[in-house]
Amino acid sequence: MRAFTHRTARKIALVAATTATGLLLSACGTDDAGNTTHHGGAPADTSASASPTASVAGAAAGAFNDADVMFAQMMIPHHEQALEMAELADGRAEDAEVKKLVAAIEQAQDPEIQKMKAWLKGWGKPESAGHGGHGMAGMMSEQDMKDLAAVKGKAFDRRFAELMIAHHEGAVEMAEVERKNGRNATAKALADDVVRTQSTEISALRKVLDRLGSGPRL
Repeated sequence: MRAFTHRTARKIALVAATTATGLLLSACGTDDAGNTTHHGGAPADTSASASPTASVAGAAAGAFNDADVMFAQMMIPHHEQALEMAELADGRAEDAEVKKLVAAIEQAQDPEIQKMKAWLKGWGKPESAGHGGHGMAGMMSEQDMKDLAAVKGKAFDRRFAELMIAHHEGAVEMAEVERKNGRNATAKALADDVVRTQSTEISALRKVLDRLGSGPRL
């Protein structure tokens, strides 16, 4: 009876050891999807080194500095005001060239606003730095906007050209600062676009004023 009990105990111990080994190997293997798992079957974290903002649509990848952030934060409301000015042209503008420039401003600046908002989101920065438009070159006052809305035809075309020249010159000034002090390649590329595009539009607006016989330029 003792011999039987001894042999039986050894057999039970061997089976238990084999079962435990199999379970351990299974826990360190792969799941049905081919993912490496830890004990307990949890998938291994293979994305710990990935940037949490890498998948943000439109994010400006790469290093950035305070100048890049300020450029986006200030250019967003600057562009938004340009779009407000362009909207006033509907039903007020008469000159074909002014209407053409209005369409170009709307086509270019709205997508740029969305890009810059995506950058700031990707960088973990707020859209506004709390400046409220103060200190930004070329921004129109509330009275300027009211005066523009109050005129039509050639009077609107002249006033629009005068104000938009000043507005564009402010944008070019901010873009030049970004080109000089910015670090992010994507932001600096947009600054290049702003300088090139808006400088061309300034020249076109000056020709409009020359043709319409404006008074002293701003």
